[in-house]
Amino acid sequence: QVQLVESGGGLVQAGGSLRLSCAASGRTSSGYAVGWFRQAPGKEREFVAARGWSGYSTYYADSVKGRFTISRDNAKNTVYLQMNSLKPEDTAVYYCAARSGSPRMIPNEYDYWGQGTQVTISS
Repeated sequence: QVQLVESGGGLVQAGGSLRLSCAASGRTSSGYAVGWFRQAPGKEREFVAARGWSGYSTYYADSVKGRFTISRDNAKNTVYLQMNSLKPEDTAVYYCAARSGSPRMIPNEYDYWGQGTQVTISS
């Protein structure tokens, strides 16, 4: 029903910045919330950020609050994750996700997922 494709990952030195993009296609609607998650090798998928369609409801993990910003361009059907002051512990595969209704912080609450994009932060 909804297809998501992440892009913008790469290798960045600690303290640097990176912007991830998630392009959506298919049967998108104004009722969808979007989120970003990440998963490091051997670890469970971790919540990063999420927002509702309007942006009124926005949530960030404590580990990224103040450094990361989630935004959405509804006209382009694209959600972004601006990552600043990157740290080695931010290294992971980053996934965008979508669900109908309000944003959630648990991966199982989301219905649609992208394939992921690798983000590696060197010290």
